[in-house]
Amino acid sequence: MVTVPRKKKTGSVPVYLNVYDLTPMNGYAYWLGLGIYHSGVQVHGVEYGFGAHDHSTTGIFEVEPKQCPGFTFRKSILIGRTDLGPREVRAFMEKLAEEYSGNTYHLITKNCNHFCNDVCLKLTRKPIPRWVNRLARLGFLCNCVLPAGLNETKVRQVRSDDRVTEGEKKKLRSHSSSGGHASWQSVS
Repeated sequence: MVTVPRKKKTGSVPVYLNVYDLTPMNGYAYWLGLGIYHSGVQVHGVEYGFGAHDHSTTGIFEVEPKQCPGFTFRKSILIGRTDLGPREVRAFMEKLAEEYSGNTYHLITKNCNHFCNDVCLKLTRKPIPRWVNRLARLGFLCNCVLPAGLNETKVRQVRSDDRVTEGEKKKLRSHSSSGGHASWQSVS
């Protein structure tokens, strides 16, 4: 009698990578396996992203899925599934927030795509597609020939919380329906 090993049970909640274009040139570069992309992880109806600012507070933020201000949505990719509930995912993000402060963002070595890869590995044990962060990897390999200023370049969060009222901040806290975008520091 031959026994067939059972497949490990996968989670029940889908985890998506939402990919955005940072430049219109991606329309051409995408087909060559290149491009400059922003990404966020969508789980339980919330999209989590990482962006830069000048403070030591977290750079992790929440937005309405596929609606990250300042970027053009390209596609959503199912990475895998998780069994973590909304509270467990939120607790994980709060723990990760200690590691991802806004002033540690770096275009080549610690960008939004690195953040998404870390989140997807934890939630699904699967990485994001390599093409999403390919230019950062190429930049890292060619770091010695890149201009010094590029190493300091940061993609900043679009800060719409400056025009968000207290009532809208409460909506953001409960998984925004306002389409707004704010860092956790300003809404927690």
